[in-house]
Amino acid sequence: MAGNKKQYPLADFKVGVDNAIFSVDTEQNRLLVLLVMRDSEPYRDYWCLPGTLVRQGESLEAAADRILSEKIRVQNLYLEQLYTFGELGRDPREDPQSYNIRYLSVSYFALVRYAEAELIADGVSGIAWYPVKQVPQLAFDHNRILEYGHRRLCNKLEYSPVAFDVLPELFTLGDLYQLYVAVLGENFSDYSNFRSRLLKLGFLADTGTKVSRGAGRPASLYRFDEEAFAPFKDKPLVFI
Repeated sequence: MAGNKKQYPLADFKVGVDNAIFSVDTEQNRLLVLLVMRDSEPYRDYWCLPGTLVRQGESLEAAADRILSEKIRVQNLYLEQLYTFGELGRDPREDPQSYNIRYLSVSYFALVRYAEAELIADGVSGIAWYPVKQVPQLAFDHNRILEYGHRRLCNKLEYSPVAFDVLPELFTLGDLYQLYVAVLGENFSDYSNFRSRLLKLGFLADTGTKVSRGAGRPASLYRFDEEAFAPFKDKPLVFI
């Protein structure tokens, strides 16, 4: 009967924000994630994603922006809320006998330009870009958050222009291909197929300018045409 149901007291929630900040090193074809080292318990001297507890009067987005501004200086980035992680016992500071205090993590993921990203070491004992494939055991459940963020980033490349948020305004098709290879892996598409399908979609504008890089033929510079992309918004792109 409804009247016999056990009544549980309400939990006191502390809300944190953790950011999975990705970047692409196109020179070495690596997808990187930004990690910081914890200097206090729990998980002292463990690497983790940049995060913070939300302050009084602060929105979730403001907390995510604050963490970004405290750890990295960058002009162009893409930032999106990822997921809320709130499983029992995800934080050692929770009392397993009562769970009267719970720690939630509202996670975000970001994509920034590697070449222009300047790391800020103030207030942390360590900060570094780590190849996603070589990330160590992280504090809390941050390996899971990172995995979730990586999947979201891969999916995002399929139906949104997120790649163009972090490419220079003018870029070659080779630049774009290298970014996709670094995130999705070398087997997602060969370059010639990628190039032909992409150009047929019609949302890349040829600037008429060419640039020489290395010993190969000069490559055309393109610009992303947002209006031409509008019909493809929220639809899987065929070149993926």
